[in-house]
Amino acid sequence: MKTPFGISFFSKINVFLIALVVLQGKLAMSQSADVYSVRKVVIDAGHGGKDPGAVGLKTKEKDITLKLALMVGALVEKNFPDVAVVYTRNTDVFIPLDERSRIANDAHADLFISIHCNSNENKAPFGTETYVMGLSKSNANLDVAMRENAVITYEEDYSLKYEGYDPNASESFIIFSMLQNAYLDQSLSFASLIQTDFRERINRKDRGVKQERFLVLWKTAMPSVLVEVGYLSNKEEEKFLNSHQGQEYIASSIYRAFKEYKQNVDKMNGYAAGNQFHHSDPRVPDTLALQPTDSANDVGPNDANVVFKVQVLASSKEMHPGSAQLKALQNVEVIQLNGVYKYCVGSMQSYSDILAYCHEVKKTYPDAFVIALKNGAQIPVDVAIKELSN
Repeated sequence: MKTPFGISFFSKINVFLIALVVLQGKLAMSQSADVYSVRKVVIDAGHGGKDPGAVGLKTKEKDITLKLALMVGALVEKNFPDVAVVYTRNTDVFIPLDERSRIANDAHADLFISIHCNSNENKAPFGTETYVMGLSKSNANLDVAMRENAVITYEEDYSLKYEGYDPNASESFIIFSMLQNAYLDQSLSFASLIQTDFRERINRKDRGVKQERFLVLWKTAMPSVLVEVGYLSNKEEEKFLNSHQGQEYIASSIYRAFKEYKQNVDKMNGYAAGNQFHHSDPRVPDTLALQPTDSANDVGPNDANVVFKVQVLASSKEMHPGSAQLKALQNVEVIQLNGVYKYCVGSMQSYSDILAYCHEVKKTYPDAFVIALKNGAQIPVDVAIKELSN
């Protein structure tokens, strides 16, 4: 397929992806040298202006997300005066999706939070779910992403701006399959904290942490999440989301997750060479707890400085290897970091091999993705690829 400028669609995609991976690699390495901390957060109120978003019986998504974004930002500013808060919008205006990620990148933000409300033709579904950028085979997840991505139809020349992406054609999602998000692990960690607080502190139905292809998260060069705070299509949940008390609960929950995420990150500021922890918090081990694998085609963490693995699940609670969630796996390794248990399989030095293996794992665990370890400590995948190629 040719663009109006004569450049093939996939060539254009490849050029962009190479540039983006290089940018993310530089950012990741600069964060390693200048220890990563959350000093600036961008809060994105979904939709706005001529784009109402989901519409309930009495409310519009754009109005609720703006109120929540401002409330979350106010809590951060009050309790963390050293953290700069940037809003993609603080009034009822339309902001293109690519402009939202550009705002975050230009601000050199350390965290991006996009707030949305969900909707469904079926009026029964309710509850919260938090998304990170990634691939899944769930039709339900894809429907949510396509609905949120359809916002670009309010923009002129959107086909050119978004590399030929068509929000009405699921096959155009191929452009996302070529990108490995360098900040996926941090994004998943933050998303897990949000859902845990929703479930345990304000008693909301937890629909889980999910991966899907959202344009607003696509080009953000920092840990990023999209939070669906509830269903406006559900009469009772719309009433809750439209109430001041409900908004206070939701905003406070997102803030508490931010607070815990920042505290976890700040504890890692004690890293010395080799990424060893130097604090006494019992939730965080002095070294990453890796269980050895017996796979004949794999290499163990002691055989090389850098290895790739496939992460299949993450949980705030430890799961037994024989549990229902893990029964389809063999030689499962557990990485415990910041109070989150991460379950991995495989250990390879070849990125192409681990991608092929991940493809097979995804048949059973659609949200599986590749991670990289160096000397037993997790590093961005693009940094690992560069080190191995050298």
